[in-house]
This record gives sequence, structure tokens and C-alpha cells, in this order.
Amino acid sequence: MNTHLKKNRTTIVVIFAMAIIPFAIAWYLAVNPGMLKLSTSQYGELISPPVTTEFAEFKGYDHFSAENLKELEGHWVLINLVPRLPCQSICSEALYKTRQLSLMMGKDISRIRRVAAIMEQSTQSALSAEWQEDAHLLKILVSGQLYEKLAKIAGNPIADGVLLVMDPLGNLMMKYPEDFDPYRVKSDLSKLLKISLIG
Repeated sequence: MNTHLKKNRTTIVVIFAMAIIPFAIAWYLAVNPGMLKLSTSQYGELISPPVTTEFAEFKGYDHFSAENLKELEGHWVLINLVPRLPCQSICSEALYKTRQLSLMMGKDISRIRRVAAIMEQSTQSALSAEWQEDAHLLKILVSGQLYEKLAKIAGNPIADGVLLVMDPLGNLMMKYPEDFDPYRVKSDLSKLLKISLIG
């Protein structure tokens, strides 16, 4: 009889622990968010808190971009920062890598848009033929409040080739250095797209 009673008590304690421990861990992590580490497979730098942008802050650099700016809304956006024109070799390489990256995304390619964020006004002739032939690259002119936001994230002066990721709600949320590896960006982006319910 005693043995049977002990088994019942042990069972009750185990069930109680199974019910309480997950809640205790969740509460502890909510109170101490710093204890919750991001996956070590994340390669980009998380912008925390994310920097919010408004659609009105984006201005098309050329006629094609101005007409197609609406394409950015509701999509994940890869933003190449272009501090000066003409685009230097690091800048050109970064643009090429994001072009290849979008192609590597396979079925998710329709969820992604690409932008070259040009930091200074220049003549249209400063854009090379390669830029003009890239029908999927939107060019925006960065000024005012948006410039301040980008400089805060990327540093001042802004380096050639820095890549930012913007979510479908307009939040700048990841940053990659000028020598970013497109395969690593793809890894991060694939995870984001997998868990995202928007864009």
C-alpha cells in the first residue's frame, strides 16, 4: 500500500513539474531577454531596435525607379548603400552580389526587391550602362531624414558596399559589411522568409 502511495505522489509531482517548469523558464526569459541568444548561424548584424522608415522618404532617382517605387511596399528589400557616384569597384561588386543573391532565392524571388540607395545627387550619366540594364534594381535618392537614419546605422562616413535588409513593414532590421558573403545573407534571409507571415 505504501509503495503504491509513493508512486502516486511521484507521478503527481512529475506532472506538476512538467506543467510549471516551461512557464517558469518563459517568465525568466521575458524578465531577462539578454539571456536569450540568437542562433549562432545568424551572420548579419541585427539592428536593435529596428529603424523605421516611411514610404514617403523614398524618392526615385530616375524615371523608371520613380514609377516603380510602389514595388517596395509589402516586400523584403535588399538595400545597397552607394555613398558616392560613380560607383566604385566595391560598390559595383556589392550590387552584383545582391543581384545574384536574389536569383539564388528560387521560389522566394518574388518576395524580394533590390534598391541602390544613392547618397548624393549627380547627373544621370554617372549611372553606368550596367545599372541601366538591370531591370530589377530600383535607384533611390537618399536625403534628409532617411540619410540621417542610414548614417546612424552604417556609420558616418558611410562605407561603399554596405548592405541593409528592410522588412515588408519598412523596418531596417539587418546590416552586412561591405565584404558580405551572399551565401551567408541567403542563409539569414531564407530563415526570415520562412518564419515571416508577411511579404
